[in-house]
Amino acid sequence: MNGDVFRWSWLWPRLAAWFGVEAVGFDGTIHPLEAELSQDAAVWRDIAERHQLQEPALDRLASPWHTDLDLGRPVEVMTDMTNSRKRGFLAYQSTEDSFFDLFEQLRTDRLIP
Repeated sequence: MNGDVFRWSWLWPRLAAWFGVEAVGFDGTIHPLEAELSQDAAVWRDIAERHQLQEPALDRLASPWHTDLDLGRPVEVMTDMTNSRKRGFLAYQSTEDSFFDLFEQLRTDRLIP
């Protein structure tokens, strides 16, 4: 994501801990997010209404098919930012910090509890 080396298997438990929920490890069965969220539009609409969120339509808020493409690969993907940095893209933040900073901002703006 940001050029650092990370593995989702390391990051999921940290993300879960930030939210105060239990992380569930991969059991070998793929659970596409698109299928998992397919019946949740009304649930999200209720959450958005209860917390006065700006976007009540789940399909306009999230693209689960995109997440499925990113996380559903049968091989682990490693990226290298060397060429970007050689060309002047020097700003850096760890992937973990990127997530936590975003979540903190959303919490400050009252977009997540």
